[in-house]
Amino acid sequence: MNTISSLMRQIEQLGAARSLRQQIAKVRNGGSKANPDRPGQALLSRFLPPTRDLPETCIKFKSKTSKSSLKNQARSPILALVAVVSLSSTLGHRFYNQPKLDVGTKAPQTIKAPASASIPDRKTTEEQRASARIGAVAILTIDRAVEGQIDREMQQFWQQGTELRREVGEFPFAATSALSTQAQVYLRGCPEWEWRSILAGVGDSSSTSLKLNLDSPASAAPTDSKSKQQAQAQLQAYSRSVSASEFKSLTDSISSARRRYLNAVEALEKPSVSGLRQIYDTSLFDLSDAAWQQTQTGMSRVAKMMLAQGIPPGLPKEMLKEAVKLQIADEVPLESQALAVEGLSAILQPNLVKDPEATKQLAELAAQKVKPVTIAVKQGDIIVTEGKEISQQDFVLLDYFGLSRRGVNCLGLAGFVCLVAGAIAIVLLVERHYRLRRRDHLLLLLLTLSAPVLVSLGLPWTSLPAIGILAGGFYGSAVGVTVVGLLSALLPIGLNVELIHLAASAAGGLLGAFMAGRLRSREELALLGVAVALTQGSVYLVGTLIASAAAGAIWYLVLGTVGAQSLAGLAWSIVAIGISPYLEHVFDLITPIRLAELANPNRPLLKRLAAEAPGTFQHTLFVASLAEAAARELGCNVELVRTGTLYHDIGKMHDPLGFCENQMGGGNKHDVMNDPWASAEMIKKHVSEGLVMARKHRLPKAIQAFIPEHQGTMLIAYFYHQAQQIAAKEPQDLKMALVGADNSKLAIESREVREKDFRYAGPIPQSRETGILMLADSCEAALRSLKDATHDEALNMVNKILRARWQDNQLLDSGLTREDMSLIAELFVRVWEQFNHKRIAYPSAVFAPR
Repeated sequence: MNTISSLMRQIEQLGAARSLRQQIAKVRNGGSKANPDRPGQALLSRFLPPTRDLPETCIKFKSKTSKSSLKNQARSPILALVAVVSLSSTLGHRFYNQPKLDVGTKAPQTIKAPASASIPDRKTTEEQRASARIGAVAILTIDRAVEGQIDREMQQFWQQGTELRREVGEFPFAATSALSTQAQVYLRGCPEWEWRSILAGVGDSSSTSLKLNLDSPASAAPTDSKSKQQAQAQLQAYSRSVSASEFKSLTDSISSARRRYLNAVEALEKPSVSGLRQIYDTSLFDLSDAAWQQTQTGMSRVAKMMLAQGIPPGLPKEMLKEAVKLQIADEVPLESQALAVEGLSAILQPNLVKDPEATKQLAELAAQKVKPVTIAVKQGDIIVTEGKEISQQDFVLLDYFGLSRRGVNCLGLAGFVCLVAGAIAIVLLVERHYRLRRRDHLLLLLLTLSAPVLVSLGLPWTSLPAIGILAGGFYGSAVGVTVVGLLSALLPIGLNVELIHLAASAAGGLLGAFMAGRLRSREELALLGVAVALTQGSVYLVGTLIASAAAGAIWYLVLGTVGAQSLAGLAWSIVAIGISPYLEHVFDLITPIRLAELANPNRPLLKRLAAEAPGTFQHTLFVASLAEAAARELGCNVELVRTGTLYHDIGKMHDPLGFCENQMGGGNKHDVMNDPWASAEMIKKHVSEGLVMARKHRLPKAIQAFIPEHQGTMLIAYFYHQAQQIAAKEPQDLKMALVGADNSKLAIESREVREKDFRYAGPIPQSRETGILMLADSCEAALRSLKDATHDEALNMVNKILRARWQDNQLLDSGLTREDMSLIAELFVRVWEQFNHKRIAYPSAVFAPR
């Protein structure tokens, strides 16, 4: 024993006591064998403190996807059967209580009333009231906008007539003492050749020197020979009574009037009023100014009178024209009546429109006058005879006395079950992209069942808004909209639901389902609740206005019901927001809102990580930047990657100084330990301790998965190679230490270095998100070590690291492809360049005191 003690002192002085104690203890124990799971562990346990075993949860992970995980993600036929049965049972109440003796069926026997009764027939009463509403006469009211349009067209009509008359010039254009009005009318409009012949007959020599204009519109047809003779006679009389110059002045006036008249006739081709036919003719030019003014006044008076009486829609134009003729006879001069009739007939239009408010009120009054229909029957009276078709009145009596034979409609129920099964299949097809778990299917089933249960309890407001918000927020807009839409379609088939209430609730539910999956805070969800309430109230208001004739008139009654609908939508939104945190914990859900809350740096675990392991916290932030960029580019769940990255190294808080990023320039703890086996156990423990902390703080399993999977089954290479070096050197050191001693009984063996002792327990990444984190975590330290490297140098280094992970089979179950590797490497280098950007070097004078 003294010899052994002296040998130990010599070995300790050589600094190899830790590694040689194992061999000496073997000699002292008679060469007992070491623990095969760890070489030298039995001997070293005498000199080292006892180590704590890893939690069982760490060693349950496997490198491949476990069967239980696959089973959890698979669609369970038992759960699908339960869903079909439960939904059919709650939604198909109509088919469980359907009368066999319904309206339209034939009575199998003569049925008599078992007692006397007076029974209200609500269905017939509502049908009669609906008929009264439909048959109510429409109330018409004057449309002031139409009157304004008619007035504008009338002013435009008169203005054009005045402009045409102004172009013709004043009439008469000569003194009536020289030429009568009839003669002036004839001379102004007669054909050109008649005018020339009249001048020649009178003896005007200038007429023979002028070229006859046969192209004049006025030369189209000859005029009355009597008018010509009278005009020619008056001109001859005037020429004999005046000088030649005065007669020449008269003929020049006539020629000028003829030219203006021809231009005005051409202008008549233009439409009188935009969008109307040509109304004016040459009779307009024959009116005196006084007659034209009287015509305008009379037309205005007649138009106002007829518009005040009202012109109904659909009035034939012929009847309108006859009415105008009757009114115009005493208001307009005889010579302009035809023109006034044509103008008013073209301009006037119906100005009576339906008054919806008054019509609805009248319809509702007509409906209220319909008295409730009651059916009186005495005991023993025959309700229906055998073989006779059952009427509505017969059915009311049969159902009242319980003789309608209500029971299960097997055929209808079978069809409804098929509809429910089809709806479930559609939901499963839509959610296939989201890979929902069994617990997710169970939650969707429970949410769906809440609607028919509440309807069966008699509540008018279904839970569709809450279902939409919860399903859309938990599983995305597509799943939420599908569930709410299909449920809204099935509810009225199997249950007696008021369609207006259902439509309002469905609208709120669809809006909630569509928007909930896009929101990122509870505050936004609260605002969504207000939007759901407004939508539900608005849809109910519109539906009520369409269905009820009196809703517009008695708006104050409708307003109360609309307010109740809006409050119901808001209440369901509050319920959804209130229970969502509990459902998230119970069903282990990860929603964008929950992920955003977990990523808050003020969360207890993250605050501890920043305070106790600041280097690890900074490492986490940079890794998160790398992983987020890759996740966004690959279309992964960015919120999940960000949050999982923040928590992936929380286990390092169990011993922060065991990791170089937290040593802050101090001594390396592992150099003092000088035991790569123990160092490897310490490094691996940050995974097991991280899982313990994650469970203690009730982190979702999706977040917990980032803790072991970001390391996978990777080799702790530094300590593995250090262990190999120590194992190879130990026999030589021991022989040198035992020189001169009696070593005949010593069997010097080298410690076995097993690779599995230096690998993490796993599992390897099971999703693209955790695979991206593994790659980002592996590249972070290497990228930080680069200072003046070029883009290509950094990219080559990152590609080497990613290739090593790929060749080590760490990404087999992650879903990442070789093509993704190249893209991820480029993104990592790009983010590194953004962090490692160049800055301008400030001159030393900038920092000198002024």
